[in-house]
Amino acid sequence: MKYTLIIPVYNRLNEVEELLQSAEQLNFDRNLFEFLFVDDGSNDGFKEFIETYQSDSGLNIEAIFQQNKGPGAARNYGMSQARGQYFIFIDSDCLFPPNYLQALDKDLQLHGYDAFGGPDTSHPQFSELLKAINYSMTSFIGTGGTRGGKKQVGRYYPRSFNMGISRAVYDKIGGMNDLRHGQDMDYSARIYEAGFNVGFILDAFVYHQRRTSLPKFFRQIFNWGVARINLGILHPSLLKPVHYLPGLLVGFYLIVFLISFVLPVFSKILLLMLLGHLLVCGYAFFESYKIYRNIKVALLSIVTLNIQVFGYGSGFLWALYQRARGKREAKGFVKNYYGKK
Repeated sequence: MKYTLIIPVYNRLNEVEELLQSAEQLNFDRNLFEFLFVDDGSNDGFKEFIETYQSDSGLNIEAIFQQNKGPGAARNYGMSQARGQYFIFIDSDCLFPPNYLQALDKDLQLHGYDAFGGPDTSHPQFSELLKAINYSMTSFIGTGGTRGGKKQVGRYYPRSFNMGISRAVYDKIGGMNDLRHGQDMDYSARIYEAGFNVGFILDAFVYHQRRTSLPKFFRQIFNWGVARINLGILHPSLLKPVHYLPGLLVGFYLIVFLISFVLPVFSKILLLMLLGHLLVCGYAFFESYKIYRNIKVALLSIVTLNIQVFGYGSGFLWALYQRARGKREAKGFVKNYYGKK
């Protein structure tokens, strides 16, 4: 067995069904890979579904079960039970293109990576909102290409929606830590620190459905802003000046807005900031439209880009405030993180 695809699940039965539909189309020798689902205490019927699932293409599918401990613990349990030479982490809300494993296997044979990752993108049949979220998450203006791309700011850190390691990595550094958010970034940093060869495989992409509503997207992005501070404490190299920019923008907007009520001259500064902001939004609109050729997606891309910047910046500032008050680990949304909307 060469590859074990480890997928943690928690009440995500609908996503698992869609993931498996795409997995049936994978063009790769069925004897070389297996799916290992790690159920984290679901109560949505996943156990009954997976135990009776019959693969049309001969997929090797196993499932193991644990009490609810979180995705990091689920991935660790999966690694302890995996049979493959390589462990590949995939989120349950992802879909595979048919050539995913072919592209991955080709690059691994060529470069011999110890750890690796690939990009995520949107499927042509995804909703307008999911395409807009994909734009803000993958565009250079949105993330600087840090999730993987031809252009990116700084070192590439594989993320657990599409990330792999060799068994040798696991044997040397063990599993993921217990951070609720940012576990994959911490794990990638530890992999680099251990001296392993890490690579980005452009053609090994997955279709990522991400959050299905704007409130869910905001909560996720806010928590990533919080996670950045926690990661910076553990690994100073993961907290660079560029990561402060969204927080500085949020703080500057707030300060100028409040002072403008006292000193009218700041109203002009606020106006100039808003004009600059409008230009950025216009750029995002036209860039998104160029990609998707859809007015609604382009308009929604403005919304998702602003949620991403201001949500991340707000979470970043909230984490700094908690650290200033002496908290060892900053917390974001915990209850109702995913929500109903």
